[in-house]
Amino acid sequence: MLSEQPVYASRGMVACANYFATQAGLRILMQGGNAIDAAIAANATMTVVYPSTCSAGGDIFMLIWHEKSQKLYALNGSGRAPQGMRPEYFAAQGMQSIPERGPLAINVPGAVDGWFAALERFGSLPAETLLAPAIEYAQDGVPVTARLGGWLAKAELLLKRWDSSATIFLAGKRPPRAGELLRQPQLARTYRVLAKEGRDAFYTGPLARSITDYVQKVGGVLSMEDMRQHHSDWVEPISTSYRGYDVYEFPPNTQGITALEMLNIIEGYDLKSFGYHSGDYLHVLLEAKKLAFADRDTCVSDPAFVDVPVERLLSKAYAEEQRKRINPRRASASVTSGLEKEGDTMYLCVADGEGNVVSLIQSLYMGFGSGVVGGDTGVLLHNRGAYFSLDKRHVNYLQPGKRTMHTLTPAMVLRDGKPYIALGTMGGDAQPQIHVQLLTAMLDFGMNPQQAISAPRWRSGRMRMYPPVRHNDHIQGQRGLDELADRDVAEVVLMEKRFTNGAPLLLEMLGHRIQLEESWGDGMGHAQAIRINPETHLFEGAADPRCDGLALGW
Repeated sequence: MLSEQPVYASRGMVACANYFATQAGLRILMQGGNAIDAAIAANATMTVVYPSTCSAGGDIFMLIWHEKSQKLYALNGSGRAPQGMRPEYFAAQGMQSIPERGPLAINVPGAVDGWFAALERFGSLPAETLLAPAIEYAQDGVPVTARLGGWLAKAELLLKRWDSSATIFLAGKRPPRAGELLRQPQLARTYRVLAKEGRDAFYTGPLARSITDYVQKVGGVLSMEDMRQHHSDWVEPISTSYRGYDVYEFPPNTQGITALEMLNIIEGYDLKSFGYHSGDYLHVLLEAKKLAFADRDTCVSDPAFVDVPVERLLSKAYAEEQRKRINPRRASASVTSGLEKEGDTMYLCVADGEGNVVSLIQSLYMGFGSGVVGGDTGVLLHNRGAYFSLDKRHVNYLQPGKRTMHTLTPAMVLRDGKPYIALGTMGGDAQPQIHVQLLTAMLDFGMNPQQAISAPRWRSGRMRMYPPVRHNDHIQGQRGLDELADRDVAEVVLMEKRFTNGAPLLLEMLGHRIQLEESWGDGMGHAQAIRINPETHLFEGAADPRCDGLALGW
C-alpha cells in the first residue's frame, strides 16, 4: 500500500521525479551547498536519468525564495524563435503548421543559461561540484527504470531518424531496456566543458557550433547568431490570495496565470461543504478550468510582443464576473480554443536549512523533444517551437525572437510572508489543473503534501475522439479518419479509475463527457511538493508515485 505520509527533515529537503536526481541534490546540500546549488545539480542529473523529460537543450523556469533578501525571484530561462524561423519560411514549403518533431521545431535552448544565471546570483558552490553527479551518471551509465525503458521503446522510431540520436539511445541497435545501463559519454564530455568554461561554451563556443552545424545539416534554421543573442531574464512573479495564503506562479509567457485565475474563481465557493472529490466540487473546478483556459488561449504569449492584461485577469472583480457564468447544475459547452497539448517535463523543488527554497521546472516539451541530438554534444534539443501558431490572428503567432506561450510553470505559496509550499508538476496543459487540485487538497481540506499528490487525479481538455471503424464505414484512408475526427472534437474529462465515490457518474449527469483512465499513469502528471511547517519549521517532502519520484531530507 502506498504511503500517504510525507518525508520529514529539519536541515534540508529535495523532491524530484527520479530518485537518482533526488540523491544528487541531497548530496550537494550535505556538502554545504544551498537550495539553488542543489536544484541545479538535481536538474542536471535529471537530464541524464530522465532524458525524455528534460535536457540542457530545453527551457527552464525557476521561482527562488532568497532568505537573506526576503524576496521571491523569478528566472525566465526560456529560448526564443530563431531569426530564420518565420511564417513565410513554412508557407514557402506548403506547411500550414510547424512540424511537431525534427529540426524545424527547435527554438534556442535556454536551460544552460538559466543554470548559470541562477548560480551567478545565488549559488555558493562551483559548477564543477554541481555537475559532478550528472557527469558520473552520463559517463558510467545510469540504470534504466521501467518507466524510462517504456519511453525509450515508444520513441525508437523518432530517435532512429537522426544519426546523432541513434548513436546514443540505440547504441545496441535497440533502446536499452529496464535493468540495463544507458551510457551518454558525449553528454558527460559536454558537462565537463560547461563545468570548466561556463555558459559561454554552450552559446558562443565549440558546443554552440556543433549544435547549430548539425541542426542546419538536417534541415533546421537555428544559427550561431541565435545562440549568441540568447539571455535569461529576471522577471516579477505574479500572485493572488487564496484563503489567506499568497499563491505565486510564473508570469507570461507561461500559463501560470491560468492557475491563479482558477483559484480566484473557485474561492467564491465553500468547497469544504461540498466534500472532497464530490460531484459538486469537481464540477466547479472543471467549469473554472474552462473559463481560465479560454483566457489563456486568447491572451497569453510573450509580453515583449503582445499586451497581456495580467492585472484584469488576476482581479477578484473579474473572477466574480467569471463565477456568474458557471451553472451549478449543468456543464457549459467548451469555451477553450485549440486542442489539448501534452508535454514531457520534469519538476523538482528544494529547501535548505538557511531558509532558501527553489521551485524549478524544466522541459523538452514532448517526450525526447525534437528527437534531434545536437551534433556530438549528447544534448537533446527541444521542440518548443512547434507550440507557435502560423495564424496571424493567434496570440501565439510565430515571430523571430519571440518566446512561445509556455505550459511550464513552477509554483510557491507564502504564508505570512514566508515560504509555505513549493509545488509543481509535468503535464503540459494539465499543469494549472493539477496545481489547483493539489492546492485545494492542502489548503481547503487539510491534506498533507503526500496525500494531495497520491489522491486520484483528473485533467480536462478538448480532444479528438476517434470512434471505432466498422466494416461498413465508408472511410477511405487516414484522410477520412482525420475528417471524421475534426467533426468529433469534444471537451473531455479524463479521470483515474480510482475515483470510487460515484463522482464520474455524477459529472456525466451534469453534462460532462467522462473518460476513465489507468491509475498512476503519466498522463496525470508527475508532481512534487515541499511544505514548511510554520510551527515546527520542519520540511515535509512528497513525490509522485506516478513516476520514479523520491523526496529525501536530512
